[in-house]
Amino acid sequence: MVASTLPVNGIELCVETFGEPGDPAVLLIAGGASAMDWWEDEFCRRLAANGRYVIRYDHRDTGRSTSFPVGAPPYTGVDLAHDALGVLDALGVHRAHVVGMSMGGALAQRIAIERPHRVLSLTLIAACAGPCDPGPDGPVAPRSMPDWSNRRASVDRLIATARELGGPFTADEPHLRRLAERVFDRTRDMAASQLNHWCCPGGPAFGRKLGSITAPTLILHGTLDPLMPSSLAEALAAEIPGARLVWLEGVGHEFPPAAVWSLVIDEIIGQAARGRQPA
Repeated sequence: MVASTLPVNGIELCVETFGEPGDPAVLLIAGGASAMDWWEDEFCRRLAANGRYVIRYDHRDTGRSTSFPVGAPPYTGVDLAHDALGVLDALGVHRAHVVGMSMGGALAQRIAIERPHRVLSLTLIAACAGPCDPGPDGPVAPRSMPDWSNRRASVDRLIATARELGGPFTADEPHLRRLAERVFDRTRDMAASQLNHWCCPGGPAFGRKLGSITAPTLILHGTLDPLMPSSLAEALAAEIPGARLVWLEGVGHEFPPAAVWSLVIDEIIGQAARGRQPA
């Protein structure tokens, strides 16, 4: 694993890579308010072991990347999509197999529509067609906001949210606590990381342009997703020509849990093979 902070679009983004730079690149785009840690280390290692150069990064306002004042993010979803491309540029990667989770799936769709030459294949996890607005409180409207400067309170909230959105395969409490503590300890401003993505505009709608996507597209969707019902996954698959929809049994609205890593990695690698193009 190689970690670095790179200048991207006038800000700094924290980036980590796994595998060899000469291998085909897989760009992992996290969901809203999510640091790259939720793409777990072992998941990334296993993906890289299949001959892939795996790239994950902290969105602006998450992890070690540039943070902005709480409630006043000076950017939109378009900027977040451009950040993903900026990460590739900073690493000297022209084209990649793009994998987006939830909000990251919306960013991946925008990239595939607006910069099709950069996308070898597209994998959308727990996503809907176009940017889905979760409202000012994020995916789950909390009864009360914790003191985000308090480590224990913040970690407890992250664990509670993961459990609320997850399913029977969601990691156990000790595992989630280790992940959440790592996220807290790496994050510059926890309040900004949890609120600002839900304050920023998604940018111009592009849902009607999904039919123009030419990259081979895979849709992975949990059968127990409480935030994005199955009908949204089916509608997304219907909009993108040739898209394949694969159900993740017993999975909620969450980064792939360990129980389905083998399936998810096999599907991503298989999708990459479909999208292989000459350099």
